[in-house]
Amino acid sequence: MRPDHGVYEVAIVGFGPTGAVAAGLLGKKGIRTFVCDKLHDVYDKPRAIALDHEIARVFQHLGVSEKIQPFLEPFTDSVFYGVDGQMIKRMSTVSAPYPLAHLPSVVFTQPPVEKVLREHAASHTCVDIQLGQTLVNLEQSADLSTLTLQADDGTTSTVKAQYVIGCDGASSAVRGFAGIELQDLDFDEPWLVVDVLVNEAGLQKLPTTSVQYCNPQRPCTYLICPGNHRRWEISIKVGEDPRTVSTPEGTWKLLAPWITPQDGELWRQASYRFHALVADKWRNKRVFLAGDSAHQQPPFLGQGMCQGVRDAVNLCWRLEAVLRDGASDTLLDSYGVERKAHVTELTTRIKGIGKLITERDIDKARARDAKLLNDCGGEVKPMPRQDVQPALTVGLLSPVEHPARGTIFPQPLLQNKDGHPVRMDEVYPAGWKVIFSKDAGADCLRAAAHHHLTHLQVAQLGVGPLIELENVLNNWFAKHAVVAAIVRPDHYIYGVCNKLENLTQQLDELKLV
Repeated sequence: MRPDHGVYEVAIVGFGPTGAVAAGLLGKKGIRTFVCDKLHDVYDKPRAIALDHEIARVFQHLGVSEKIQPFLEPFTDSVFYGVDGQMIKRMSTVSAPYPLAHLPSVVFTQPPVEKVLREHAASHTCVDIQLGQTLVNLEQSADLSTLTLQADDGTTSTVKAQYVIGCDGASSAVRGFAGIELQDLDFDEPWLVVDVLVNEAGLQKLPTTSVQYCNPQRPCTYLICPGNHRRWEISIKVGEDPRTVSTPEGTWKLLAPWITPQDGELWRQASYRFHALVADKWRNKRVFLAGDSAHQQPPFLGQGMCQGVRDAVNLCWRLEAVLRDGASDTLLDSYGVERKAHVTELTTRIKGIGKLITERDIDKARARDAKLLNDCGGEVKPMPRQDVQPALTVGLLSPVEHPARGTIFPQPLLQNKDGHPVRMDEVYPAGWKVIFSKDAGADCLRAAAHHHLTHLQVAQLGVGPLIELENVLNNWFAKHAVVAAIVRPDHYIYGVCNKLENLTQQLDELKLV
């Protein structure tokens, strides 16, 4: 074990994707961080399968984009087929130019990506990692938390930290010690998840897009994953034994409509209950929840890991503000307010997709199909997956309401001094920003530049390095009819305005201390 380093600023329990991202974000800022996990290594089989452009932007910030690129591929369209095999819905992605300068939806192979995230966290000298350590107790005092850990050989040790983040999964010990309950959002279904490495002969038999089979007899999802990896998520019927269907024999029987054992190799098959759960609170004094410890949702939009990364980003910039910039501890209260509301709303939308897929009554399913086709005039048009993503509606936001408030600020491609493309975040790093349109007056820029926020960045479109290549930001300002956006460190928009008075008022109201 590592020697005692006194009191850490943050302790993270759980070194999965959420914990690794949190450790990387804190380590990048020099925050003394302790990380532990009961496992010694990354789980060697895929679980999460999809990422969106918001998460790709986080990986860009961490500096790991190039390392994970070999394990990513574009997400194909998802085609929904109804009772009689007709197309009833199609989910796609937005076309270029991409609003966040990344492919909006990708599929990925989790084990190597997770390994890269762990290596990045471990590269920071301020981050101490202990694996093979199980949390057996967690106590809090007024100014710190004490973790008791048990190693594989039964020996125990203690770690003290100012704050604790529980990233230890659906059966979270941190959540239990913090006395936090889960709220049931009314979705509970047994499914079989199957990952297959398909050979060339098998690939020739399979669809060329991902598919949602909205069949009352056996709802099913088919996903095209990187390389020759294909995933099926297959509903388990009432009366079927999950243990039987998850055997190789039972699994191949369910895969028979698509492939046979001669067409590939089972990589993983496991039965799960698809839940919709969210923690009733996300903070207890100095303890916070993130990732699967705070929420679980059905996988129909591939948002499980994405939600955990959003948690990590939302919490870590606040911790940095408190630990480094003198912000009040009360700033941390808005973490749970924001994330619980966002997760609940997104989970509700995911449930809507799930209920569309899983309707078991054939008459209701036919009525569903007819309505969807009628609503689109008989012509199924692609719907971007990103349209399902909600905005923030509560928390640290301007009191001035606007459709752009709480959404993610774009990341356009800029032209550097050599004429080459560069993403905006590489020129204007994470932190509070006020970004102005070309039409903003000099008085607006002066007002923002002299504001009290620590390290506030001020930039105007078309001036200095903010010369964009694809008109993404210019179109954004025109669409929303504003001249300025106040942007938080996590790239969510605090507020927007179209005149000086509104700008100064919102900046004056933005007090973090």
